[in-house]
Amino acid sequence: MSTHAKRERLLLADLLESAGPEAPTLCDGWTTRDLAAHVVVRERRADASAGIVVKPLAARLSRVQAEFAAKPYGELIELIRSGPPKMSPFALKQIDEASNTVEFYVHAEDVRRAQPDWARRELDPVFEDALWARLERAARVLGRKAPVGVVLRRPDGQTAVAHRGTPVVTVTGEPGELTMFAFGRLEAADVQLDGDEDAVAKLREAQLGV
Repeated sequence: MSTHAKRERLLLADLLESAGPEAPTLCDGWTTRDLAAHVVVRERRADASAGIVVKPLAARLSRVQAEFAAKPYGELIELIRSGPPKMSPFALKQIDEASNTVEFYVHAEDVRRAQPDWARRELDPVFEDALWARLERAARVLGRKAPVGVVLRRPDGQTAVAHRGTPVVTVTGEPGELTMFAFGRLEAADVQLDGDEDAVAKLREAQLGV
């Protein structure tokens, strides 16, 4: 049975291929080629990908990612589509599912929503619940830089606190949209913000995500 991560991986590869190497993305300053290189380096070059979270290693990450971005675009797409090498931790189904489900969903939307004619994708309820479960666990990390209190709310009333504080802004939307919002894609997320007007304005200008 296909996992969420595997399905999102193949969808991301298809979207990158269809868009071509120089299309814009929601990742600031990155084309689809840059995004493809990021995905490949993240799961194939652990020695460099640590720079995503460890600032002293960021320069090495940039250098390695630029090397991969210089490869033929079709090669990058196939590296994404075929998955990580067997010795990679990401080759383990459980780790792939835990680490890549949201990663690939968000990046697929980074490609889709940067296009002028993009249409919102309808997610099945099982996948929505999977995204929500991951969002609940990561909400405090993703919202740690918020300048106001933030509560994420599904239309059915389920909530997750992303940041404690006052005043509080309640962000309502489907799990896929809340995921995009929490990962810093504020303008591209189909969500409703409710709260004090100044607090809402501050949140719209905030840097959320990892």
